[in-house]
Amino acid sequence: MTVPAFDRKGTAVTAFPHAPAQTPIETPAGTTGIDPRTLLHWLEDGGEIAFLDLREEGPFGEGHPLLAVNIPFSRLEFDIAALVPRADTRIVLLAEEPAAAQAASRLSALGYTGVHVLSGGVESWSAAGLPLFPSVNVPGKAFAECVEHAYHTPDIEAAELDRLVRAGADLVILDSRTADEFERFHVPGAVSAPGAEIVHRFADLVPSPDSLVVVSCAGRTRGIIGAQALINAGIPNRVVALSGGTQGWRLAGFELERDTPLPPRPPVGPKARETARRHAADLARRFAVPVIDRAALERLRADPARTTYLFDVRLPTEHAGGHAEGVPSAQGGQLVQALDKWAATRGARIVLTDDDGVRATVTAHWLRQLGWDALVLPGLVSGTAPPAAHAVPAAPPRAKVLSADEAGDRLRRGAALLFSDSSGDYRRSHPAGALWANRSRLGPPDRFDRAAGVVVTGRDPVTAHLLALDLEEAGIPAAVLPGGEAAWTAAGLAVVTSPSEPADADRIDHLFWLHDRHSGNLEASRAYLDWELSLPGAVGTPEAAGFRIGPAAVR
Repeated sequence: MTVPAFDRKGTAVTAFPHAPAQTPIETPAGTTGIDPRTLLHWLEDGGEIAFLDLREEGPFGEGHPLLAVNIPFSRLEFDIAALVPRADTRIVLLAEEPAAAQAASRLSALGYTGVHVLSGGVESWSAAGLPLFPSVNVPGKAFAECVEHAYHTPDIEAAELDRLVRAGADLVILDSRTADEFERFHVPGAVSAPGAEIVHRFADLVPSPDSLVVVSCAGRTRGIIGAQALINAGIPNRVVALSGGTQGWRLAGFELERDTPLPPRPPVGPKARETARRHAADLARRFAVPVIDRAALERLRADPARTTYLFDVRLPTEHAGGHAEGVPSAQGGQLVQALDKWAATRGARIVLTDDDGVRATVTAHWLRQLGWDALVLPGLVSGTAPPAAHAVPAAPPRAKVLSADEAGDRLRRGAALLFSDSSGDYRRSHPAGALWANRSRLGPPDRFDRAAGVVVTGRDPVTAHLLALDLEEAGIPAAVLPGGEAAWTAAGLAVVTSPSEPADADRIDHLFWLHDRHSGNLEASRAYLDWELSLPGAVGTPEAAGFRIGPAAVR
């Protein structure tokens, strides 16, 4: 598998097609270690595999293998069941020491039976001459850039768009990001059309076939996918992607609209719905998207040897208003951009559902080209989804929970107070006297007084419980005080801020790589867009990343 990419500084490098032989590296006790050559073979062999990078988002985003899915160790036991729902899935962990051995042990306790560790971690991967990619959601971003190359997706520069707007040209700007992102900032005059909504609502948003349609996002990739989705669907209008999205707009010297709340979305009109159905049916035919019924879903879910994910791709607000039990929300466009947030098992099936099949089909036609076995089930909006027959992981353990009075008493007797939310949350507000702690870098347990113990607090119960459990396992009495200002005040703790603590160097949960590109740093924006443009060359052939990009749509 050829996966050229970038070194840890973001410089382009060329990977070796196969990992060379290397000296065996000691593997954590009690785990099965594999080398990069074996891992590459497993990623190619067609079987199900979850390649999990357990480092926190900072180290992960500075450089990781292309096909590794990030589950930070600070949340592992609570997040893995959704991402890897079959307990006998073949799993390979990439982790720092001692997290590798801890993670393997914890997953075994949850019932996972196929856990392996990449011996030597990320250093082993690099030593084998294999590349690391910066940023997050890289497969989806690389896919979009490869789509542009394959389909020759047309674009428009910001200066030309501005000229057309000022000239009063007949055009509509559609923003394909989420509603939350749109509200924060967007190109002036743009209309929110997140993900697959761009096809589903098109006839309502663009009533004239003569209007130029410009699709924007924050950078390049979702604009490309949105524009090409309309072209693939057979929309009669001329469609282009805004080159560089909002960042390209700012680099051209133009301002964005900011902090603009969206009004409630009206229902899709009857004409628009029928038009979208015709386009979706044509997409399903030309791109060989399987459409199944509930009986077929039941057969797929009854297979104990294969994972079948099931996602509702409607808008999150629609999902919140009513959905089939056991079917999580995964908005269509976001699945294409960031599938690794919902599915970590390569080789699994993905069934997509919605009210009428339109948004599921638009999404599935991309996921199939991403290399996934995606199918469409129209209409599963209510009721209960059929359960999976395969073995599922056990529920994660929880630590002892303290009342405010109990926590206050422990603290008065000398217990240490740890704050387990993100480093950014700690900077904004935390209980006075609390130290910021991340499970991945907790340090030696002997720095705590075993007699007095530890109280762990935070608004996020997941990180708090896992941190407390690790301390208990190390012989330090620990328990959780549920977080929030009211709980801290009840325990006799003042709430304080610390804008410069923890230090940037210690914030392993925060990705600093070009992080300020959306807050005025134009050089960071330019570097980010250049990086996106370079992804096809970095990946090599699309097939090296598992992509199966289809032929250009017939217009």
